Amino acid sequence: MSPTAARRRAMRSLIEGGAISSQLELVELLHGEGFDVTQATVSRDLKSIGAAKSGDRYVLGADPDFDETHDALARALDEFAEAITPTGRMVVIRTPPGAAQIVAAAIDNARLEGVVGTIAGDDTLLLIASGDVVARQVSKRLEEIGDSG
Repeated sequence: MSPTAARRRAMRSLIEGGAISSQLELVELLHGEGFDVTQATVSRDLKSIGAAKSGDRYVLGADPDFDETHDALARALDEFAEAITPTGRMVVIRTPPGAAQIVAAAIDNARLEGVVGTIAGDDTLLLIASGDVVARQVSKRLEEIGDSG
């Protein structure tokens, strides 16, 4: 998992697990988790993961910026996806060594409809779809997005 993806997952967990009332508080908690971050990084990450202030605390639920996540996914697919193959409820995506986690993080951040989750190794990732037909549709959509990058 990329450091950015790991940090953003930790942020989601911290926000879901407690009443985070400020970016400074989140910076301190992330330092405690081993992430060396600044307030500016936390601010960008909050937007990326779809967190927003609700009253006096941060909550998840706002959608990440569609254009930003779509562009990041298009770049990752264009640069790294060597093959996209649907099989049953999964889509297998082959990448050069070391790139599978980059593509998986971009897919996860894009929150594509029908995608349950991803599992990444070194040069292969599995995308789990909500059904066989959906896997074929997601595969086709990934091909289209990658061609636009």
